[in-house]
Amino acid sequence: MRRHRNVKIVATLGPASSDIGVIRALFHAGADVFRLNMSHGTQAEQKARYDIIRAVEAEAGRPIGILADLQGPKLRVGVFAAGPHELAAGERFRFDLDPAAGDGQRVQLPHPEIFAALEPGARLMVNDGKIHLRVESCGTGFADCVVTTGGIISDRKGVNVPDVVLPLAALSDKDRADLEFACALGVDWLALSFVQRPEDVDEARALARGRAAILSKIEKPAAVERFADILAVSDGIMVARGDLGVELPVHSVPPIQKRLVRACRHSAKPVIVATQMLESMIESPMPTRAEVSDVATAIYEGADAVMLSAESAAGRYPVEAVATMDSVARSVESDPVYREVIDSSRNIANRSTVADSIALAGREIAETTDVAAICAYTQSSMTVRLVARERPRVPIIAMTSEPQVLRQMCLIWGAHCVLTPVLERFKQAVVNAAHAAVEFDFADARQKIIVMAGVPFNTAGSTNILRVASCDEQLLSRTDPE
Repeated sequence: MRRHRNVKIVATLGPASSDIGVIRALFHAGADVFRLNMSHGTQAEQKARYDIIRAVEAEAGRPIGILADLQGPKLRVGVFAAGPHELAAGERFRFDLDPAAGDGQRVQLPHPEIFAALEPGARLMVNDGKIHLRVESCGTGFADCVVTTGGIISDRKGVNVPDVVLPLAALSDKDRADLEFACALGVDWLALSFVQRPEDVDEARALARGRAAILSKIEKPAAVERFADILAVSDGIMVARGDLGVELPVHSVPPIQKRLVRACRHSAKPVIVATQMLESMIESPMPTRAEVSDVATAIYEGADAVMLSAESAAGRYPVEAVATMDSVARSVESDPVYREVIDSSRNIANRSTVADSIALAGREIAETTDVAAICAYTQSSMTVRLVARERPRVPIIAMTSEPQVLRQMCLIWGAHCVLTPVLERFKQAVVNAAHAAVEFDFADARQKIIVMAGVPFNTAGSTNILRVASCDEQLLSRTDPE
């Protein structure tokens, strides 16, 4: 049950990882959460993967989180009559709404919302940012541009518009259908693409109706600018560096990543660092040294999770990629410098509630006394998130009677998740915590643990009690842990 690391691993499933043998191997190699990418595959294929994950979970007796990643609006050009065309720097090129096949002077861009938002001087990027154009003049249904960085343009290549907030909802009709499908299936997290404003998150939350937690992908400059507002209405964040690196100067992405990860930690909300982490392992059994350093950097920064995309979904070495990420995480977390970095980045200035103080006190007690683990009993994950924010040196045992909360906490740094029966009194929580700590080898019967919860019991957001308990006393207690 126990992972000997704190950072979590998210593995994307796809053609290379759709049968039970591979998914089981990915879990045993270290995957804590599986991502279903709704951009690829049918709903029937995603359901089959979901069912396999739950079967592996039942075999292992350990919770597994499932994240459904919604596609978001896709902005693409139309088609060309004579095939691909090379645009040279200095040439003029037009985008318009005319459905006729394009040529060397123009092509359809079937998105009137883009033309409504464009202004002269705005940039357009095509084909993952390989081609850059500057808008010279624009109007209803057209944009005349000059090519600033040339390249080959071809059918249905993607378009990025980094300089304006587009009047597009983050959820397309496909996304709404996929959202309802994923929620009905029982996924634990929904990842939203194309988030530009907090209202995008509000819309998804209204549609989800509490059936899944909402994770916002930060992949647009507008989302970076309004990050504080987006974070406030999100349950978690994904730093999606691929599109960020297209729409922003590539050298600006590392400091943005560091800033976003730190803000999430201060807000006690989980954050995933994603995209191109071990990309060479799509074709190679070994990563590059630069990729290993990239993964290590995210872990040193305090990210809750690191994610594999094509490496595990379509690569030749999906299990090896997860195992590599697991090895890097263990190596980093055993480095004394890691603890120095994590401790120095802790900010206690925003601790203002009783629950904040309980979590802070738990970490300080654990660091100054002989305590084996912190056991946090929660109904909403809040207590566990507050404890994880402190990044304690001892393990966190996350205990809940809510199965979906249990699986959602698989994304939280350091959380070793245990399902409990519904408890009525704090004494029962203490006894259950002692049994879990000993059963899962976090403590022996002679050691002490910290137990946190809220009274009255089974009330979300009521964390107000902390106890240091001896395991041996609780194991001999007459209170039945079952």
